Amino acid sequence: MVNTDQGNQTSITEFILLGFGNLPDLQTHLFLLFLVIYIVTTAGNILIIMLVVTDQHLHTPMYFFLATLSFLETCYSSTILPRMLASILTGDRTISLRGCIVQFYFFASLVGSECCLLSMMSYDRYLAICKPLHYAGHMSGRFCFYLVAGSWINGFVAIAIIISLMSQLKFCGPSEIDHFFCDFTPVIKLSCSDSHLMEIVTFIFSSLFTLPPFILTLTSYTCIIITILRIPSSTGKQKAFSTCSSHLMVVTIFYGTLIIVYLLPRTNTMRALNKLFSVFYTVLTPMVNPFIYSLRNKEVKGALRRAIRKMLV
Repeated sequence: MVNTDQGNQTSITEFILLGFGNLPDLQTHLFLLFLVIYIVTTAGNILIIMLVVTDQHLHTPMYFFLATLSFLETCYSSTILPRMLASILTGDRTISLRGCIVQFYFFASLVGSECCLLSMMSYDRYLAICKPLHYAGHMSGRFCFYLVAGSWINGFVAIAIIISLMSQLKFCGPSEIDHFFCDFTPVIKLSCSDSHLMEIVTFIFSSLFTLPPFILTLTSYTCIIITILRIPSSTGKQKAFSTCSSHLMVVTIFYGTLIIVYLLPRTNTMRALNKLFSVFYTVLTPMVNPFIYSLRNKEVKGALRRAIRKMLV
C-alpha cells in the first residue's frame, strides 16, 4: 500500500517480508518445524525460570542471571516466530511500516540486552573462579539486580534513539524485504531518504553498546582459562571448567553467528547464506540454550529431578 505525499511522491506504508516464500513446496514442513521450535523454546526457557524460582539450591547469582537469560530469550523468540508462523500459515507476508519498526525495536533491544547479560554472566564466573574469596562480597543480590536492570535499560534506551531516527525516514519502493523479519540493513536499503547520518549513528551506538560487553566477556574467559590451567590437579581443572563450560558454549554460538551475519564481507555466497545464519541466532540459539544449561549442569539436573519427585509424590 502507498500514500501520495507532496510532489506526487509515493510513500510506502507496508512491506512484504519474503521470508522463505521461494520454497513453496516446503511451506507446510517449515510451519511445523518452526512451530515445534517455538513450543520447545518457550517450554524449555519457562522450565528453567520455574526451577530457579522454586528451588532454593538455585538461589545464587549464577542462576539468577540464567533465569533472566531464559526470560529474555522467550521474549526474543516471541518477537519473530509468531509473526513468521502466521505468515507461513496464511500466506499473507505483508507487515505495516509501523509494525516493522516495532518488531525491529524489540528485536534489537533484546539483542543488545543479551550482549550485556552474557558479559555479566562471564564476569560472575570470573569472580567465582579467579577471585573466590571476594565473590560473596561483590555479587550481592542487590548488585545482581542492578546489573540485570542495567542490561535491559541499556538495550532498550540505545535502540530507542535509533528508532527515533528510523521513524523519520521515507520509503518509496520497492517494498519487498528479502528476510523473514525486519532487520536493520534490509529495511534501510528500501529507504528513499538520506540514511547516511542514521547509519553513522547506528554504527556508533552499536559499537558503544556491544563492543564493551564483548571485550568484557572475552577478557573474563581469558582470565578464567589462565586460572584453570594453573590448577595442579586434573580433577580441580575439570570441576572449575564445568562451572563455566555451558556459558562459554552459549557465548560462542551467540557471538559466532552475530559476527557471521553482520561483520563478514557481503560476498554473493554470504548473501545467500545470510538468512540461514540468521535462523541460527534468532531461532535455534534460544531453543538450544536450555538444553545446554540443563544437560551440562549438575545443579539444574538435580533441581529438575527434585521437581519431578514432588510432582509424583
